[in-house]
Amino acid sequence: MAKGKSKKKTTSSDAEHVTGLSSSQARVDAAKGVQGREDYEAQLHLLQIELVKLQRHFIGCGDRILVLLEGRDAAGKDGSIKRIIEFLSPRETRVVALGKPSDRERTGWYFQRYVPHLPLAEEFVLFNRSWYNRAGVESVMGFCTAEQYDEFMYSVPHFEEMLVNSGIKLLKYYLDISKAEQARRLAERRRDPLKQWKTSPVDAVALKHWDAYTTARNAMLMHTHTAAAPWHIVLADDKRTARLNLIRHILSRLHYAGKKNKLVAPDPEVVFEFSKECLDAKRLAS
Repeated sequence: MAKGKSKKKTTSSDAEHVTGLSSSQARVDAAKGVQGREDYEAQLHLLQIELVKLQRHFIGCGDRILVLLEGRDAAGKDGSIKRIIEFLSPRETRVVALGKPSDRERTGWYFQRYVPHLPLAEEFVLFNRSWYNRAGVESVMGFCTAEQYDEFMYSVPHFEEMLVNSGIKLLKYYLDISKAEQARRLAERRRDPLKQWKTSPVDAVALKHWDAYTTARNAMLMHTHTAAAPWHIVLADDKRTARLNLIRHILSRLHYAGKKNKLVAPDPEVVFEFSKECLDAKRLAS
């Protein structure tokens, strides 16, 4: 980023004024670590070194790692994944971002089209949205029946338990943003020609259906947060803080040689395990 006296740096307090962030989210903006682009990039570089160390370790022992990233439109999934995989081996790293199912796929078992993309030995696979589409956009937008939704909510804990029992290391993250921040990011997508590939017809009604998506999110978290496959929430109104702490949390949950435990410790105000108390305390956007 070019530097000059004529450009004023945006502070977390400025962001709160512009986007109308909640007081709890404003605290996230001021959380440990991120003071500006240079500081962010320095911290990111150190964490990316840790990711390379992690990959070298699981390639050596044949581990299978699966990370699911969920969240509303414009929550920051693409940007987070980009920073995670930037320096990882492309042979052992895959990003899965499936489009809407074909007519033929709709005739099969719901999980069937996801199974071929699960990690094999030595692979690190990230799902940019996953089977949880059924609990979110499909339910809200009427792309599935009530019976299909109920069957999914019943089946998914058993499906994920099977994955974990098979040896897959499954990490599930929900990136949570405020309504004001989503509105700002969606508007930016429409203005920026380099981001317009991200837009979809669903984006146009995302804010209109905010409350329905909130209800769907809460139901999903309540019914699919299990001991075998817990959900972790990432407060993501501040992209840089969210990215750094997401990477820290992934690193902190996986064993690898040479881990720098202090470096990879996430901020518990930014990333935390889901519980009903999170909803009661309004830690998630509503």
